[in-house]
Amino acid sequence: MASDNDDKGVCSFIKLCPSLLNSKAYLIPTPFLCTGILQTVYCSSLALKHDDLSNIKYDRELREMSDKGTVSIDWYPESSNNDAESTQPIAIVIPGLGGSSYEYHIRSLAKYLIENSHSKLRVAAINHRGSGRTPLTSSKLYNAYDTSDLHELVQYISERFPKAKLVCVGFSLGANIMTRYMGELADNNPLTAAVAISCPFDTEVSGRALSAPGFFNDRLFQPNLMAAIKRVVSRNREIIQQSNPDFDIDAILKVGKLCDFDNLVTSRVYGHEDCWSYYKAASSTDFVDKITRPFLAINALDDPVTPFEGVPVDKFRSNPNTALVIVKHGGHIGFFTGVSPRAWFLSPVTEFLDAVLANDASK
Repeated sequence: MASDNDDKGVCSFIKLCPSLLNSKAYLIPTPFLCTGILQTVYCSSLALKHDDLSNIKYDRELREMSDKGTVSIDWYPESSNNDAESTQPIAIVIPGLGGSSYEYHIRSLAKYLIENSHSKLRVAAINHRGSGRTPLTSSKLYNAYDTSDLHELVQYISERFPKAKLVCVGFSLGANIMTRYMGELADNNPLTAAVAISCPFDTEVSGRALSAPGFFNDRLFQPNLMAAIKRVVSRNREIIQQSNPDFDIDAILKVGKLCDFDNLVTSRVYGHEDCWSYYKAASSTDFVDKITRPFLAINALDDPVTPFEGVPVDKFRSNPNTALVIVKHGGHIGFFTGVSPRAWFLSPVTEFLDAVLANDASK
């Protein structure tokens, strides 16, 4: 489903996306990945897999933030960050919670954009503080609503490459941060366009879905998610303890659920009563109707992590700058199709960004 916006808005670009509108614009899930849970688990299982669709090498750049924290930018292709005069557009890619530029879907997107984009995009994949082997150099940790790092990074990239158009693709909580950023800046936005994949929007709804008891949450998703978060804490326990002397790091490393971690750590660091008040504050729902740049969101009805009830359909329908695509099957950052699974979202993301960039270049 796409929004009902008129041809003067983002739908003029959607019409240039064959994977969304032509006679073959549908997603038939991989036969053995016919549910949202299977799609999600398969995506998580790929993790660091390398194949012909994802084999790439990055050039890493460490960037110090204004508070002395560190974020890394992984550039692809290698050396694509050398020419300050280049007009080649840049796709800034933002992983989700616990994710990094090394995840399979990030590497696959980077390679697909480079090989298939008519705009000749290059990629700047962001690693959050402490993620993707990025050193944690300040007390500030990742959270689902703090856009300050994204503000600084986009500003830095736009100033370093003043002749290059910038677009953005966010996944999961990375998409949530990106959505808030797009709404915060409105017309004063260096980004030409953005695409959100499996964005939770209402993070309280997503938090309750993740906290619900069940085999998927208890045995599969929560352990994988917490393992990634615990690696960050374990590798950086000294600076975390130094900055937060009242934290019991050993107790933090024993928690099994995200809500427990957010109760012990995130909500306390950012001044929230508990994880639920933090999740409520983190939602990007109220920023959708403030977006003024072409914005595409892709979600699945069977996403077990970001339920459809948390998607603000009415806000998309009322904002002509936004489009919402809902597929029946896809899970969370899955969207696998074909007997040999491949990510369907690669095509619409590339087509949409190409359409917007081509229109912008013609002005």
